[in-house]
Formats: sequence, structure tokens, C-alpha cells
Amino acid sequence: MKKPLVIILGPTAVGKTDISIEIAKKVNGEIISADSMQIYKHMNIGTAKPKIEEMQGIHHYLIDEIEPDEEFNVAIFQRKASQYINSILNKNKLPIVVGGTGLYINSLVYPLDFTDGVSNWEYRKKLDQIAENRGNEYLHDLLINIDPESASNIHPNNRKRVIRALEVYEETGKTMSYFKERSQNKESTYNLLMIGLTMERQLLYERINKRIDIMIEDGLIDEVKNILDMGYNKNLISMLGLGYKEIVKYLEGKYTLEEAIYTLKRDTRRFAKRQLTWFRRDDRIHWFNVDARSKNSIIKNILEEINNFI
Repeated sequence: MKKPLVIILGPTAVGKTDISIEIAKKVNGEIISADSMQIYKHMNIGTAKPKIEEMQGIHHYLIDEIEPDEEFNVAIFQRKASQYINSILNKNKLPIVVGGTGLYINSLVYPLDFTDGVSNWEYRKKLDQIAENRGNEYLHDLLINIDPESASNIHPNNRKRVIRALEVYEETGKTMSYFKERSQNKESTYNLLMIGLTMERQLLYERINKRIDIMIEDGLIDEVKNILDMGYNKNLISMLGLGYKEIVKYLEGKYTLEEAIYTLKRDTRRFAKRQLTWFRRDDRIHWFNVDARSKNSIIKNILEEINNFI
């Protein structure tokens, strides 16, 4: 018998946190975060991390687990999330994966094999040095020429993932997208229920803009200052996340505060659009339009889906 797994996904600022907590309370569930930024300690405001009181007693995993300079990638996520899923099931509770990082979710939805590409540390160092000398865009352009599909899903500033994709091709002669497509033909080890949350695009963009204004009011600038004062490098993967790299540039005098906020809002809207494009390709997702009905109505309908699923 396959293990049951509920996934609640959607773009940033759509309301996944509130809805998933209410669902977990009603189905005896626990939540595993599929967010590439909430894993880091000290990074609370810019990641929209739920506060302890907001969790309402629901156990959350993969939140606040590592330092900003520790390595974290999709392979580590897959391993840790799988362990937590088993732990939750052993307590006779329902595991609910919640987040918007498509690659992380895919690592559970599809049995992705991360052992196909042999590691080549020398090649990684070489590429890292090229990026230092010529910039992240130059590396990303190399990936576009080799594997345009993977390049379209990896931000140029995510140097680590760009290098990994180039490394896979260097070592195997095949692209990362080839391995992804091959894995998608394998059957999932889970009995899946995938719930997607969405809303009208303009309303979502307004929510994103408002959320960022609140982040600034809540002390995002001080949060970034504190992380830098703790000795963490501005070029860490964690510090290149939305909400952090823009404020770093403001603190360095490269942006005015208005420019930093404008850029953060614009890039977050673009990110949300990419998230929706990614998720729309999976026809197994049951979509719920959050702005069409009240939150209580949405929760009721999702609970009906879960009860039928169980």
C-alpha cells in the first residue's frame, strides 16, 4: 500500500500558510515546509516564516533547521522530507507538504534520482571562479546553450544550481532536464493528493506588494543587518534570496530604499508568475481559487477532497 501524502502548493502570498494550518488542525496532520528559504535560521521576516503562535500547535518540519551558510539543496530536502513523512505516518498522523518551491515538490511527486550525475569538485571550482570573474549571467548563458529548459527554471543568481546543471552535463553528457523527464516516467511511491491555491493575477500582485510593505514595517532591514553583523557573507545562496539581496544593495548604497522596495516587489511578482507556470503543467493538481470564495468555504471544500482521499 502506498503512503498517503497531501501537498498544498501555490505561488507566494496566495495564503498557503493560513489554510494549511487550519486543514492540519482538522485532519490530525503535521506540516512539512517545501520552501527553499524558510529552512534557514535567523531569516524570518523576509521568508514570511510563520510565527510560533501562528502555527497554532501544529508541528512544522524543515523550518528553522539550518544556519544560512549550511548547504541545502533538493537532494537534501528529498531525503529529510521523506524521513519526516515516515515519522508523521508512524504517529498515525497525516503528512501535509506545503510550499511553493516546485523542484522540491517534484522531488517527492516523482522519484527523482540524484545519483545519476557524478560529482566533479574541480569542475565546480572552475565554474565558480568563472562566475567570480565574469558574473552569474555568463554561467547562466552557458546553461542556456546546453540545457535551455533547465535554464528557464533556474534564476541566474542561483549560481549553485546553475553550476550543478552544468556539472551534470559535463559528467554524463546528458542534461538535467533529461534526467528530470526520465524520472517523471517513474511511478510515485506515495498516494498523492495535490491541492493548488491560486487567485486572480492582479489581486495576487496586490497581496505581494502589501506583504512587502509589511515586511519593511516589521523590520526587514534590521533583520538583514543583523545577519550580516553575525558574519554571514552576502554572497551565500541564502542571502541571494528575494528580500535579502535587495536590502543588501540598499545597505551598500547601490539602491535607495525606494529602489530596493520597487525591485523586490517587481521580482517577487515575476517569481509568483513563474511558480504558477511551473505548477500549471501538472494536471493532477486540484485547483482552488482563493479569491472566489471565503477562506472557510475553501477549507471546507479542501477537507471534502481530503476525506474522499483518505
